[in-house]
Amino acid sequence: MHFLRGVLRAILLALVVAAGAVWLTGPAAAQVNAQTVVVEGASHVDAATVRSYFSGTDQASVNRAVADLSATGMFSKVNAKIVNGQVVVTVAESAQIINRVAFEGNKLLKSDQLSVEVQSKARTGFDKAKADADVDRLKEAYKKTGRNATKVTYRLVQLPNGRVDLVFTVDEGDKTGVREIRFVGNKAVSSYRLHSLMQTTEMNWLSWFKTSDIYDPDRLAQDQEAIRKYYMRYGYADFRIASTDVVYQSDPAGYVITITVEEGPQYHVSGVSVTSHVGKVDSQSLERFVQLRAGDVYNATLVDKTVDSIARELARLGYAFADVRPHGQRDEATHQIALAFTVDDAPKVYVERIDVVGNTRTRDYVIRREFDIGEGDPYNHALIERGERRLNRLGYFKKVHISTRPGSTPDRVIVTVQVDDQPTGSISLTGGYSTTAGFLAEVAFTETNFLGRGQYIRASISAGQYARGWGLSFTEPYFLDQRIAAGFDVFHKEQDENTWALYDTWSTGVNLRIGVPITDEFTVQPNYSIYQSQIKVPNNSDRPYDNCTPPNDDYYNFATGLWQQPTSTANCLIDGEASVAIKEAAAEGAILTSLAGYSLIWDSIDDRKNPTSGIYANFHQDFAGLGGDSHFVRETFDGKYYYPITDDLTGLLHLQGGQINQVGGGYLPLTDTFNLGPSLVRGFAPGGIGARDIADPNSISGNGLGGTTYVGASAELQFPIFGLPKEVGLKGAIFADAGTLFGFQGQSNYSSLWGLSNSTPCWKENVSPTYTQSNCLAVDDERTIRSSVGVGLIWASPLGPIRMDYAYAITKGKYDQTQAFNFTGGMQF
Repeated sequence: MHFLRGVLRAILLALVVAAGAVWLTGPAAAQVNAQTVVVEGASHVDAATVRSYFSGTDQASVNRAVADLSATGMFSKVNAKIVNGQVVVTVAESAQIINRVAFEGNKLLKSDQLSVEVQSKARTGFDKAKADADVDRLKEAYKKTGRNATKVTYRLVQLPNGRVDLVFTVDEGDKTGVREIRFVGNKAVSSYRLHSLMQTTEMNWLSWFKTSDIYDPDRLAQDQEAIRKYYMRYGYADFRIASTDVVYQSDPAGYVITITVEEGPQYHVSGVSVTSHVGKVDSQSLERFVQLRAGDVYNATLVDKTVDSIARELARLGYAFADVRPHGQRDEATHQIALAFTVDDAPKVYVERIDVVGNTRTRDYVIRREFDIGEGDPYNHALIERGERRLNRLGYFKKVHISTRPGSTPDRVIVTVQVDDQPTGSISLTGGYSTTAGFLAEVAFTETNFLGRGQYIRASISAGQYARGWGLSFTEPYFLDQRIAAGFDVFHKEQDENTWALYDTWSTGVNLRIGVPITDEFTVQPNYSIYQSQIKVPNNSDRPYDNCTPPNDDYYNFATGLWQQPTSTANCLIDGEASVAIKEAAAEGAILTSLAGYSLIWDSIDDRKNPTSGIYANFHQDFAGLGGDSHFVRETFDGKYYYPITDDLTGLLHLQGGQINQVGGGYLPLTDTFNLGPSLVRGFAPGGIGARDIADPNSISGNGLGGTTYVGASAELQFPIFGLPKEVGLKGAIFADAGTLFGFQGQSNYSSLWGLSNSTPCWKENVSPTYTQSNCLAVDDERTIRSSVGVGLIWASPLGPIRMDYAYAITKGKYDQTQAFNFTGGMQF
């Protein structure tokens, strides 16, 4: 046994020795020799650090190592030569090695942001020329934040062993933004309107808060493009920006931007034609997609939409390679353009791939799905431009740029989508006041690009003087990988009794919705809602709205805390008793409503924040009765038409109407009726229009019963407050409203509240000796057309939207409740 162990040990030792010999004489041996590096001249830098750069004895490897070592900045000079298989490296150390790079005095920009800007780095040799250049780089970084007067200096802090700290001292100075934006050459379009088209703004008293007055060349370029598109949209086909001069002045500090334009004449369309040279596609069949007609003002935006529509139709017909090109023949004498759209066969080019670059947060698929073509599909320029417009509308990116380059073969093209992500989330604390809800505060979290997936989410909690609640909303814009927006809303709302309603309400529910876009403007949106609502009549010493007892009984006086006999001067009605219809609704308890419906939405508004042209129309219909307690059919319509009367004046026509009908017999519950006021006709109180229980004169204002049918119309003229900067966001308005609400369908006899049959005859209220409440309603349900005129102030403030209206009622019903002043709005801080 010992003999076998000895033999095995001998064999193992022989194998190890043989392997070692092969390693020493083969490539590994060459590697050992290559690591024989002699370092000369290094005193502060460890020689092992120098050796780590050399891995071979061939001249090419040595040259590369010398270049890499020189690039570190640790040495002012590096030489290397091969002597007898050894690499001899001679170095001359830099006089000073940077231990660290530090910043002081900086507040606006953090140190980690500044460290990216400088080229001087720790563990490299100090280079005065590089440090001087870093000073300029830091100043340039501050210029981008509007600090043009920033001063930067540096100093060296000596450390042992030839090391130094490089410290940059920053004096950020005051903000130096855009002092003035001047327009030269504009006659057809006012300077005020051109300013309103720009994202760049002038410095004013809001400069402490805003950043739009910082000079940004990229933003200014976008502004110029917005101005060009505006002129082209209104027929100025010869428009061009002749020059843009940006001058920095030191006193007062800031930039002066002068934009010189050449407007040219306004053109009209003399005629439109479509010519197809593609297959069996008939020219006349494409004319229905043309959005301009003879006599119209030339509109470049509608020309682009026409190209887009024809291209999509051709792709649907199987002609993916068709090329649609618009042509315009100008007649400078008559200022007319003859438009022609030509459809030709284009070379067969396919999309080899789509490269998405620059997105640090938004996921690739969120960007790719905005294109109607993908990798391997026929290349179509119109569809690429359409995808670019969609990406810009998302609001996820500061900028979007699409370019193409040749692919691997002549019939292939590579599409590059370059984006720059921007913040899309916000946490806001909103405080405000309205004449209905009183003082109100809301905390809300909103994210329009949740986790970079393009999803919308909003969570909010509100509390106020008369109202409180919470809500959660979620929207997936591409449900089931289709261009379908699906989402849900969960909510809870409470509204306390106030001057206009002698009862509390609360509702809790869920709404499910799906938005199916038919065209860019038209959307069909089915929905399903289930919610529970309830009315409660308060009854305490502060709000004694339910202290009437059955006839001939004493009533409890909350003010005195005593039971007492009714008298002509002391009875349950004089403190404002709620209507028996409201009490009946409260007695019914919580009502569950389950309904399905749909909306037909047309939206061609040009700008949601500041609309000046376009139409928004929403027809909505609901069918309640899919379970639950409510059974009705309800239709509503809301339409707004904005029209630019001049560059600075915008007209608004607002039409609205609605109707609700009980299904299956019975009475329509009070909670399902329409209760309207200033939202229909300004100058009237909330719930101030419609049927009222007038039995108790002390409670008329708070005993609105609503109605089942309403119509309304409003005409408004909006105009800027001249003399104020555009970004202040103030606009004035004058308006005229007209409308009516009627059609109470509730019961009239409420004897059941006292345990009596509803066939019980009606008794009069407030009659000696009982002075109590009647068991029946005294309903005033006028169909009078209510009307008013007034003025308004609209403030699109950076802290939130605010609107104040003062209206005077011209015609009204006998018992309508008016309210001249109406205020809504809030602030985010």
